[in-house]
Amino acid sequence: MLFLNKLLPIFVLPLGWVVLLLIFAMARKKWWPVALAMLLLVGASLPVTGSRLIGWLEAKYSALPIDEAGPVDAIVVLGGILGPKAGPGYVTNWAESSERYDGGVALLRAGRARTLVFTGARLPWQKRTTLEGDDLRTIAIAQGVPGEKILVTREVSNTRDEARAVAELAKTHGWKKVIVVTTAWHTPRAVLVFRHAGLEIIPFPVDFRSDEVRAVTFVDFLPKADSLQMTETALREYYGYIFYTVTGR
Repeated sequence: MLFLNKLLPIFVLPLGWVVLLLIFAMARKKWWPVALAMLLLVGASLPVTGSRLIGWLEAKYSALPIDEAGPVDAIVVLGGILGPKAGPGYVTNWAESSERYDGGVALLRAGRARTLVFTGARLPWQKRTTLEGDDLRTIAIAQGVPGEKILVTREVSNTRDEARAVAELAKTHGWKKVIVVTTAWHTPRAVLVFRHAGLEIIPFPVDFRSDEVRAVTFVDFLPKADSLQMTETALREYYGYIFYTVTGR
């Protein structure tokens, strides 16, 4: 199921459609699919497109001041924070979602909960031999966070697994409410999944990508590779939200 969840959206994302249109054009020897593919590729690569799609996701849950978050029983930081594992003595390789870690640690230090939870994220195709949560726990302890305040869930591979693993911890420890720290565009789906798992949560979105205050300029209509990535990221989230709403998986 994990592989299907990762692979199926490819065929309904802009790059997937572009490839399919080009294959169709070559097979049928027609030019209109090529023109349509180029139009789709350029449109999906515009900063105004990616920013708007991400912005609609981020608008559902606003940023929350630390002193207004909680107090709760535990702070849960969702995975996807670390890049390729660095060896001992090397600087940590952080992924784009490193603000999740920063937000969780900041909330703990502000006394919003007594326990910080990292999830045991690990994907089947990764060469990582340890759980991401264990590595994050080591990093946090090195930065002065007391080890007894940190828990790591069992191994998980997606948001649904994370929610179920945290629900198990909540039942064991008697937690009533938790803060869930995740990237702003991922927050709507995370809230849906965690509440479906029976958890009462306070969403704490971080790492906002869209700047709704800035005025749109001509630069927003010049194609960029990172804007294409933003568009596809947003569409994956929309598809994931719909898929979970319909199937509960």
